[in-house]
Amino acid sequence: MARAREREPERLNIPGARQRSLVPRLRLSPEAFGDFAEAFARFMGTARFILYMTMFVIVWVVLNLVGLYGFRWDPYPFILLNLFFSTQASYAAPLILLAQNRQEARDRVALNQDRQQAAQSRADMDFLAREIASLRMSVGDLATRDYLRTELRNELRAILADLDDPHDRSHDRPVRKAD
Repeated sequence: MARAREREPERLNIPGARQRSLVPRLRLSPEAFGDFAEAFARFMGTARFILYMTMFVIVWVVLNLVGLYGFRWDPYPFILLNLFFSTQASYAAPLILLAQNRQEARDRVALNQDRQQAAQSRADMDFLAREIASLRMSVGDLATRDYLRTELRNELRAILADLDDPHDRSHDRPVRKAD
């Protein structure tokens, strides 16, 4: 079947046999390249980078103006230096944008996680508020300590009164239930 595909070059919808390239493919992990871009952008935003570039430009200009031993590779308008800076800028801008995009994606993920956590916290607080409200309502139906103390005191007085006067028939009365 592979031979049939090779014989039919007019059929473009069927992929042909893979041809091996003489140049090996460079395979970079998107994550590794993104890490490189972030490190590059972080370095370009430092005072150290500005100091290095300033020193480089000063050395370049001095060597080309003074021309030690008659060696001047880039005379006064410094076109080669401008070309160097243009090339650097053409590579730096996309790398910085890539680093910013990655940071924005991380910020977006963190924001979504924060929103989910806030929503979960809100749901937990609402649940706890409902539980506290139901506990308060339940406590309202319970007998308080003062009420129980008064009822027990009254019952004890009645029992003591019955013990003091055994001929009194008032102890045959029905026990009063709590309201």
